Amino acid sequence: MSLWKKLSTVALSAAIGLTTFAPAQAANRPTSMSPNAMVTTPHYLATAAALKTLEDGGNAVDAAITAASTLSVVYPHYTSIGGDSFWLIYNAKTKELKALNGSGRAGEKATIEYYKSKGYDKIPSRGYEAANTVPGVVSGWWEAYNYAHKSMGNSKLPWHKLLEPAIGYAENGYPVSPNQVYWTQYAIDPTDNDLKNLQRFEGFRKTFLKPNGEPYAAGEILKQKDLAKTLRIIAQKGADGFYKGEVAQKIVADLQKNGGLLTLKDFEKHTSTWADPITVDYRGYKAYNMPPNSQGMASLSILNVLNNFDLKSMGEGTADYYHVIVEATKQAFADRDKWLTDPAFVDIPVDELLSKEHGKALAARIDMKQAAKTVEPLDPKGDTTWFGVVDKDGNAVSVIQSHYFDWGSGIVAKDTGVLLQNRGSYFSLDPNHVNHLEPGKRTFHTLNPAMLFKGDKPYLLYGTQGGEGQPQTQAAIVTRIIDFGFSVQDAIEAPRWLHGRNWGSASNNLKVESRIPQDVLDELVKRGHPVEKLEAAFTDAMGQSGAILIDPVTNVKFGGADPRGEGAALGY
Repeated sequence: MSLWKKLSTVALSAAIGLTTFAPAQAANRPTSMSPNAMVTTPHYLATAAALKTLEDGGNAVDAAITAASTLSVVYPHYTSIGGDSFWLIYNAKTKELKALNGSGRAGEKATIEYYKSKGYDKIPSRGYEAANTVPGVVSGWWEAYNYAHKSMGNSKLPWHKLLEPAIGYAENGYPVSPNQVYWTQYAIDPTDNDLKNLQRFEGFRKTFLKPNGEPYAAGEILKQKDLAKTLRIIAQKGADGFYKGEVAQKIVADLQKNGGLLTLKDFEKHTSTWADPITVDYRGYKAYNMPPNSQGMASLSILNVLNNFDLKSMGEGTADYYHVIVEATKQAFADRDKWLTDPAFVDIPVDELLSKEHGKALAARIDMKQAAKTVEPLDPKGDTTWFGVVDKDGNAVSVIQSHYFDWGSGIVAKDTGVLLQNRGSYFSLDPNHVNHLEPGKRTFHTLNPAMLFKGDKPYLLYGTQGGEGQPQTQAAIVTRIIDFGFSVQDAIEAPRWLHGRNWGSASNNLKVESRIPQDVLDELVKRGHPVEKLEAAFTDAMGQSGAILIDPVTNVKFGGADPRGEGAALGY
């Protein structure tokens, strides 16, 4: 039996009992438990593939690369090799936690003057001109692989083996999921040329729609032959196979033929970069996240503010609980929006923004009886798929990978199968804006993977999809586990909310799942929150999250996956 068929069989058994997109009823999944290793991803095929990598002798980084590459094939509406990624990697051998920035930079021709000359007052959300940053994903995989095999020293698997599942699903096909069906139908709505109507792009139409132009139905097999060829080249040549050869040449040729901006030089000089994670204390634990250009500082800032409130006395699920986290989010986002961009271009006072003193100052601005309408940042003194892996040796990886909007730019570069991101559309064309477009610059990034340490070791790996929902959902998971003792799965399944934007929406109301009791919503409205009660009990408008908790005494791993999507947490 081929590896691809074996993985399909494993994944089928893993998928039994999984809920479909936006289930209307309670999920009540059990938390997965294992004595050795654990994987959680937002798609069961990727989880099964990554678990097999671990069982075959790979380490946590190897399994994460398998998961990342498989997701790039089987969850194309959320991620692709034409996007970006961020990594937190804990090395059990050296006891180090390292941050890896796998995000791309704006091309040398991507200037404010160019877009202004075309009559734009903002960068287009879709199309060739939206794909103005180099994809960083493959570079991130390659950098992480070489680090792990040099310093962890516990893997038996060569690079090319890690990509075999992804190649198999691209070449032989995979069953389209209900989630993909939904977002395909959304994408081909002909009424909106800025965000939808993606069938107008030839590459998208030929890759993700049937020959007659109709979307695939759930369970139908979708093959991506061009992507399989590209993945084989990467499997043979590593990152150079993507950035310095025929793949890059084909991507650039297609872009430049259609008004795109990236050049071969942009691809050739791209590198992923290592950094020190940023951190705050939370109730005696150490919360870690990515430094800028990631919005990880906002995720940590929320926890830093919540440190100043007794959540236990408020009670989980009360109006006070939701109110204080939403208000803490507003304060954190005000700082984020003032400062966040590429730190190579702006000196961002991260240490001061995450100091205990600053957290207290932000907390003091919160009125428990009244929602803030607008929040100005204090002056400091001085989008997506998340997945996690813990291996049998204690190495731990928290990764988030995305091409920004669902389906990214909508552009599949000709003859490559590479769906290109639109992350660069987040740049501002206002030269006075902190995140204004400049060649070689990394944009403000919503992506941020997280870890929580107990003592000097990982205790909780967690993260989520969902733009501005990411810091909020991270706060929900941490508070429910740490403050209220929820199991991993219960913390993921509990009702969620979203203040602000998701998938490019400009709406800043407070969206809530329908399971939140009406009396709680009434109280939130009374306090001034613009509540929008969604119809669904579970909806991926709140993102798809996951988590792994490591018991420091028994070393048992507890994994959870989100019923709002199609993920699975599996171990051995």
